[in-house]
Amino acid sequence: MNEILIEDFENLIKKNNSLNKFEGKTILISGINGFIPSYLTEFLLYLNDKYFEKKIKIIGIARNKEKCQNRFKKYLNKKNLKFIYQDIVKNLEFEEKIDYIFHAASQASPKYYLTDPVGTINANVLGTLNLLEIAKKNKINGFLFFSSSEVYGKVSTNDAFLREEDAGSIDLLDIRNCYAGSKQMGEIYCQSYFKQYNIPIKIVRIFHTYGPGLQAGDGRVFMDFIENVLRNEDIELKSTGEAKRTFCYVGDAIDAYLKVILKGENGGVYNVCNIFQEVSVKDLAEKVIEASGKKLKVKMIERKKGDVYLPSKINRNIGDISKIKLLGWNPEIDILEGFKRTIKYMEIENK
Repeated sequence: MNEILIEDFENLIKKNNSLNKFEGKTILISGINGFIPSYLTEFLLYLNDKYFEKKIKIIGIARNKEKCQNRFKKYLNKKNLKFIYQDIVKNLEFEEKIDYIFHAASQASPKYYLTDPVGTINANVLGTLNLLEIAKKNKINGFLFFSSSEVYGKVSTNDAFLREEDAGSIDLLDIRNCYAGSKQMGEIYCQSYFKQYNIPIKIVRIFHTYGPGLQAGDGRVFMDFIENVLRNEDIELKSTGEAKRTFCYVGDAIDAYLKVILKGENGGVYNVCNIFQEVSVKDLAEKVIEASGKKLKVKMIERKKGDVYLPSKINRNIGDISKIKLLGWNPEIDILEGFKRTIKYMEIENK
């Protein structure tokens, strides 16, 4: 296993004293090919190998069999890892009793919002409904819905930070909001199943997250920057780079998700972002170059005609983390260290 992951995973274990609740349980992970759920899966497999006598059984749902088998090629012989190759919008049946569900299946990259808005909506709405029905049948211990900071839309508030109870407006005529709007509907489904059927759902609103496991061609701007420096290329910005975002290292983010599903309030919603690492997109590009240790530059260019990427119209997006801090969570990894770890991970993988 990559040394960066081992360091991350040992740190996660030190910070979580409730992981034994997973021992001997069956965990369903939707969208297992994705960046965050694949990292989570590797962590659970690490727990099995190093710490648990009664093994976790992991069932992963993936649409793309070839991509999944390539992503998890090191683990295909693991008897406690099972894959189901189908779209979550279709009917789901399981032989096993499911104990926990991490619902992460979603087209999170903006490159899909113009090319496949219907698929984006279906995963967040119909997929969520299907998994909530599985949760209902299995009387599960915990259901974690991976929502997004985009559900806030444009918020009219004088506060610097977005609180979980804040609600903004979403332009229904902007096709980019197929993602934000359907994530909102996914949250409403979760809350409805909690209220009507007492399903122990928890929701995390995820802000920008990066780290080991990001795949080439991901489509998110920070992955584009990483690919540039790995190819010894200057970073090309297709905007002014003035928009500000917070960036959370994936190890810190997974720590948050574990605390929420194991210790969070049923029906609770939690922001997950690193409020201490807010930078403009231009400054982020500079940080990635600094992390690489290479003498590269940031250049401004015009977006090519026909580019399917739909940039956000929100200029600043930062969440209040007071609520999740009550569960004992605090992000630790700063941007420079996080991107150094990400680049080193990729260099090791590419050897």
